[in-house]
Amino acid sequence: MKLNNKRTILVGLAFLSICAFWQMYDSVIPLMLTKTFHINETLSGAVMAADNVFALVLLPFFGSLSDRTDTRLGKRTPYILGGTFGAVLLINSLPFLDNGYYRAPSTVKLFTFIIVLGLILIAMGTYRSPAVALMPDVTPKPLRSKANAIINLMGALGGIIYLAVAAVMYPNSRIAGLEHVDYGPLFITVSLIMTVSVIVMFVTVRERELTLKNQELENKHPEWNLATQDSSGEEVLPGDVKRSLAYLLVSIALWFIGYNGITTWFTTYIDKVMGQGLGGASTCLLIASGGAIVSYIPIGILSSRIGRKRTILVGVAILAGCFLAGFFLTTLSSTLNAAMFIVFAFTGFAWAAINVNSLPMVVEMCKGSDIGKFTGYYYTASMAAQVATPILAGFLMRNVDYRILFPYATVFVAASFATMLRVKHGDNEVDVKKGIEVFEEM
Repeated sequence: MKLNNKRTILVGLAFLSICAFWQMYDSVIPLMLTKTFHINETLSGAVMAADNVFALVLLPFFGSLSDRTDTRLGKRTPYILGGTFGAVLLINSLPFLDNGYYRAPSTVKLFTFIIVLGLILIAMGTYRSPAVALMPDVTPKPLRSKANAIINLMGALGGIIYLAVAAVMYPNSRIAGLEHVDYGPLFITVSLIMTVSVIVMFVTVRERELTLKNQELENKHPEWNLATQDSSGEEVLPGDVKRSLAYLLVSIALWFIGYNGITTWFTTYIDKVMGQGLGGASTCLLIASGGAIVSYIPIGILSSRIGRKRTILVGVAILAGCFLAGFFLTTLSSTLNAAMFIVFAFTGFAWAAINVNSLPMVVEMCKGSDIGKFTGYYYTASMAAQVATPILAGFLMRNVDYRILFPYATVFVAASFATMLRVKHGDNEVDVKKGIEVFEEM
């Protein structure tokens, strides 16, 4: 078997559009809430956590619903198209409302802004699980780590495109000292990125045909299926597999608590602690995304050599170390420096090692017809963590010290290392190649 790289890249365009949106959302919405609407950190953290509250319900629901959907476009494509275009129509109203509130504050404008945010989150929630489930639908189980490396590469590319645009359009030299910033052009640019990406995916990926071919292949390899049949003939997971799944989902929750705490609050954190604005924060996150981008393909190859679990453990250890280093670098200096850039590059590598392998480990434990459902499990764990972490981190930053952010993230990421050690299933068969085969693979 050999992975179809071109097809996987095209499938990943949906994830590119999702990541471009969320990178902008996490970077800009906290600034709007705190600087324009003057909402304190704890309450704005609660607003930022709302996307994860919606996701707790929407992602498992639409993941499972898409499993049972059957249209001529396939199971996932209708949700991807509808969700994307719904979100695109709504997001460009946010800077309009933000600018309007700055010129003439009113309670009506504030509540309208919050309502529109909620509608956007619903639109995004309808298609995130189907978009992510599309890759396992069309990819055999043994190749999913390599395919997920490409999918994550596409997601990181979406994030890096946004960060590059933000860094160019809103450098610190342009916005420093401004009482208010108009983010309208930025939102328009991101909506165009989302639209073009999904249209190209729709035109080039024949979901229904590719899914049927993959199902035929997996039917020829029953050894790939960890489920067993009960007395009624239904497929169920054995008890030891369920325990591994539980430990894996706890691990996912823990490392997302740490990582999302940083990504949600970093723009505000770096503004308060170092005096850097959106441009400075975007530069650091851009480097982290760059580190992830150059790592995804090597990580996919590494996973086939040493296994998914070991690769994740390496990533978790490095990520905890980077967050600990980030504490000292951001509190002992008021300017961006080379050491910070190196740490953020390694942060990107570590997150790539974790992300490439975690979803494939989850869906490895399911039968083919439940891919959307198990993708929903993955997002339930990650989103449950992200419901809590913006509020908890915001509360600690406000009531203890802003500088607690990085130690907070370090503790939770380190805890995920311990739970990950208990995961015994979902790994791939290590593919050991020698000599020229290694170079042919790369």
